[in-house]
Amino acid sequence: MATRRIRTDQLIAALGVAVLVLGALVGWRVIATQGVAPWETPPPRRALQQVRERLGPSGEVRLIERGRGPVVCGYAGRRGETGSVAFVSRPNRVLFADDPLRAEFRAMVEADCPNLPTPPARTAP
Repeated sequence: MATRRIRTDQLIAALGVAVLVLGALVGWRVIATQGVAPWETPPPRRALQQVRERLGPSGEVRLIERGRGPVVCGYAGRRGETGSVAFVSRPNRVLFADDPLRAEFRAMVEADCPNLPTPPARTAP
């Protein structure tokens, strides 16, 4: 009976160590990818795709800043045009500063990208 108890104790200890190692690996992966799942599109590429869906094929990201988690913020415009518009890109949604939801946009910038720089003032030619 004593040998059986030792085997059970050893099995429980081995399973405990395995759970700890697995938890450490998962934690390391989450920290290393900043919460982005490996099968998701990287945030900068996702932002460019979202900008092009909104502005058309000539849409381009002009400035991009990493936000919290998988969020990125920046400025976008159309190739050949001077104006830019701020955006907040999340995995399932992009919101632009000129959208009707201005208060929601400001709240998202404050929460996710508080260090987003303001665009330079446009000068008249």
